[in-house]
Amino acid sequence: MTLSACATPFKADVSRFQELPAPKGQSFSVQASDPAFAGGIEFGQYASLVAAELQEIGYTPAAPGTTADMTVTLGYGVDEGKERTIVRQDPFYDPYWGFGRSYRPYVVRTRLGHRYVVGYYDPFLFSGFNRPYDVDSFTVYTANIDMKIDRAQDGKRLFEGKAEAKSRSNKLPYLVPNLVEAMFTGFPGNSGETVRISVAPEEKR
Repeated sequence: MTLSACATPFKADVSRFQELPAPKGQSFSVQASDPAFAGGIEFGQYASLVAAELQEIGYTPAAPGTTADMTVTLGYGVDEGKERTIVRQDPFYDPYWGFGRSYRPYVVRTRLGHRYVVGYYDPFLFSGFNRPYDVDSFTVYTANIDMKIDRAQDGKRLFEGKAEAKSRSNKLPYLVPNLVEAMFTGFPGNSGETVRISVAPEEKR
């Protein structure tokens, strides 16, 4: 689970299908899959990340006013999130706490089901004091980028890729750059293969 960009590695599942030619300086242009993003400053930042990765491999950005050899289409987004609950045993819980209370087994009901506990039953046990478990609730978001590369001459599809990650963040300026880096790790990859890729925190790269 990704907590922050500087705390833990960013992990993404990347699927790629490709018939890309070996890079020999072929020109490319990057466009938005959603027309609403076209010309936007935010999209421009993400497109520049993709362009930088392609240049590093050996492709060349198309000069203004020229027709690119390849068209790169980029899409991205994050869902509304799903609530998750984690129940953990409290290592400091004493099941024999509560002198004078009846000793008998009882059942604890949690969001994850029923738990059978043996100890002193205390009607105040689950009011927040001396609980045998801790409950954490949080939202998990799923973010993704989708990238396609077509040959401009005849529209032949040369590459299809998708990178997806679950995170407690829904901030696209954090998520998209990490997903782009995951997409281009080992690019173009083995066609038809889905791999788990970890992106190191910024200060460790």
